[in-house]
Amino acid sequence: MTDAAPFSWLTVPDLVDLTGQTPGRIRKLIDERYLLAARIDGVLKVPSVFLRDDAPLPELHGTAVLLHDVGFDDAEALDWLISEEESLGTTPIAALLAGRKAEVRRVAQALL
Repeated sequence: MTDAAPFSWLTVPDLVDLTGQTPGRIRKLIDERYLLAARIDGVLKVPSVFLRDDAPLPELHGTAVLLHDVGFDDAEALDWLISEEESLGTTPIAALLAGRKAEVRRVAQALL
């Protein structure tokens, strides 16, 4: 059973309004994996759970880089983070939000 809360999808303009950053800076955060985004109906969107206090979740960057290192592309990494992970008993993003960063990264590393 998951304890993950439902989330909304934020567009780049939504993120600009929320964070006070420029569109270029938001795209740079996505390019550098501080945020992960998906194209939904042709629009680049970021899950709202990837932010805390209107800024990228600090634990997300290292986890996204690790997922890339084990062979995930950004879309696969995003999907893994928001999907139920049996070994965690929840979604990886919910586990990160609960302070379980080391456990999430151990599971991610085992995906090799």
